[in-house]
Amino acid sequence: SVASAGNDHRLGANEAPPAVISIFLGDELTAVLKALVEEKPYLGVGNINMNLGVSVLPEFKKDTTDRNRTSPFAFTGNKFEFRMLGSENSIACANIMLNGAVGEVLKKYADILEKSSDFDADLTKLIRDAVLSHKRIIFNGNGYDDAWIKEAEERGLSNYRTTPDALPHILDPKNVEMLTDMKIFSEVEIKSRLDIQLDNYAKKVLIEAKTMTDMALKEILPAIERQEAELLKEATMKMQVNPKLAACYETKIVEKLSILADQIYDNEETLQKAISVAVGISDVAEQANYVKDEIIPKMTALRLPADQAEKLVSDDIWPLPSYGNLLFGVR
Repeated sequence: SVASAGNDHRLGANEAPPAVISIFLGDELTAVLKALVEEKPYLGVGNINMNLGVSVLPEFKKDTTDRNRTSPFAFTGNKFEFRMLGSENSIACANIMLNGAVGEVLKKYADILEKSSDFDADLTKLIRDAVLSHKRIIFNGNGYDDAWIKEAEERGLSNYRTTPDALPHILDPKNVEMLTDMKIFSEVEIKSRLDIQLDNYAKKVLIEAKTMTDMALKEILPAIERQEAELLKEATMKMQVNPKLAACYETKIVEKLSILADQIYDNEETLQKAISVAVGISDVAEQANYVKDEIIPKMTALRLPADQAEKLVSDDIWPLPSYGNLLFGVR
């Protein structure tokens, strides 16, 4: 429900949770569940004063919850927040999946409890069994830590890091059963949505790849050539004034730019060939996987020498906003 080409770049990065689904409950709610499982009374976590370090300010009670922005699904005191949705996504699909899953589980609970002869005892057992069966998804630590990814794998949690890896799992029997039993989608509609989403993924990345080759040929390489021409002109003028002047700066930068220009051109040609292959693939799943495995790595390979060239070409020649201008420029 959150898989898209753009969100693939975001999930697992420094400003978004990892692709592993886990739930952050915080100390208080975790303690409540622990008490239920151990069949002990819940005594609470108690009130703790915050140490503000300033004696003139009044004391504040420390909140027993935490926003934990590294978690994809966090309890924040009076609600759960689902943090994996990309900025361009509609909230509809995520809500369909979340509400469908909750509805299915509540239906199963209701089927058990409606036949119960001892409601309180059966309810306690139901909650206890649910926590024991699914506590592996509870994680209150740092989701950005690489150690969590390893631990999640040991817990048996999925880690689908790309759209083509994630989307086909909508056809897993348990997911088809949930969506059809809750009368959300028919099986035909599920398959149709999968094809459409895979097709959208491939088309979007291919548009980006074609744009990238255009930028390389029509903007970046000409800018490098202009920079080289200016440097060679300067070097020639210096040597005309005094043949003993080495013009080391100009010649070394030209050498570096020439190497980078050749790399950019070669990588652009390689990407163009891969795009031609991708466009010719008719099966949407096969095309999406080819885009993931072949196109995106070749786009990265093309970008690397272009980023290096940006550091060597002057701002007045470079045709695109530089990282420096984007981060620190005031225009």
